[in-house]
Amino acid sequence: MIDIRLIRKDRATVEAKLKTKDPQIDLSNICDLDQRIREGKTQVEQLKAKRNDISQKIGEMKRSGQDTSELMNQVASFADEIHSLDHQTKEWEEQFLQELSRLPNLPMDDIKISEDPKENVVIKEVGQKPSFDFPFKNHVELNEKLNLFDFKRGAKISGTGWPVYRGMGARLEWALLQYMIETHIKNGFMQWMPPLLVRRDIMFGSGQLPKFDNQQFKIQDEDYHLYLIPTAEVPLNGLHIDEIIPQEELTLKYMAYTPCFRREAGAAGSQERGLIRMHQFNKVEMFCFSKPEESNQVFDQMMESAEEILQGLELHYRNALLVTGDMSFAAARTVDIEVWLPGQNRYYEVSSVSNCTDYQARRSNIRFRREDGKLDFVHTLNGSGLATSRLMVALLENNQQPDGSVRIPSVLQRYLNGQTTLIPS
Repeated sequence: MIDIRLIRKDRATVEAKLKTKDPQIDLSNICDLDQRIREGKTQVEQLKAKRNDISQKIGEMKRSGQDTSELMNQVASFADEIHSLDHQTKEWEEQFLQELSRLPNLPMDDIKISEDPKENVVIKEVGQKPSFDFPFKNHVELNEKLNLFDFKRGAKISGTGWPVYRGMGARLEWALLQYMIETHIKNGFMQWMPPLLVRRDIMFGSGQLPKFDNQQFKIQDEDYHLYLIPTAEVPLNGLHIDEIIPQEELTLKYMAYTPCFRREAGAAGSQERGLIRMHQFNKVEMFCFSKPEESNQVFDQMMESAEEILQGLELHYRNALLVTGDMSFAAARTVDIEVWLPGQNRYYEVSSVSNCTDYQARRSNIRFRREDGKLDFVHTLNGSGLATSRLMVALLENNQQPDGSVRIPSVLQRYLNGQTTLIPS
């Protein structure tokens, strides 16, 4: 969450920056609640001080044999007023927390202000778009002969947006995951295998709730109230909730492979069929906890690790610095890594690397102690490293041959017993 002290110090500037992400944001109610809470707490403290003074006086009067009934009545009335004010203040605090938790993170000062994703700033391109001297196919058409996925049986089992990987499709997917995991381990990331179901407070800590509650898959019965993770960012952030991380352990560089579950699949239209947009997909996620002054450097390291994978796969890609209105809720800076998909005639994101500054750490109460003893919130960063579904599409469509076969990148061949090509049946 945003530090309320920033709003108290300069509401106009904070509100203006937040509006670059969401023009509907209005801080009036938050500021009003904050003022009422502070005044309520002040009144409670003043009443308690008066009560203590009177209680002390009652003790003195009793010792000298004086009548204290009138003062006793005053103490009782103070107790009732304190209880009433405490109760009201707690209600205001709950409302305040809800309001504050719905505010997105502040974008960094150098992020371009726009609501239009078409204005994202391309900051790097690597490689060239492939050229074909034959009628190329999209991955769904290629699959008709390669038999890597079974969309019909997936729909029969779970509905649309839940494809089944089969045969070489499953093996190629697993090869991709192995290659990515090994690359990140080489680059200093520790591998984790977190649960796929998490508690509500863990979802809240990463910024998924309360704003995006209707976009999540969840289990609700008499025994469990859990959410299927939309990304491994959620449980990795939750590993250190309510902890003070020893300063000497920072930076913590974590990584995990998990399936990811999202309700939004299928919402973008018929062009995004096949593996482009699904309810369940595989992803290797990078997640880091760092000192605030080191988070920009860690961001660059995460970008390098993600890009190394695409360079090894010999895929053309570009990096785009997102404008304020296209960034995620919790991010202060985001760069999308986008690969070229010939079958869709456009770039698609396969990785999104974000610096969330202290936003998630405040929600999750994750801190570290500096050398002078001061406690400070860590910065958290996350990045796909990478999501495999669109990466699979890129491999198939960019490496297709005139006969419908597909060349397997050399970095993956060692996971496939040296196989170099996917052969159509």
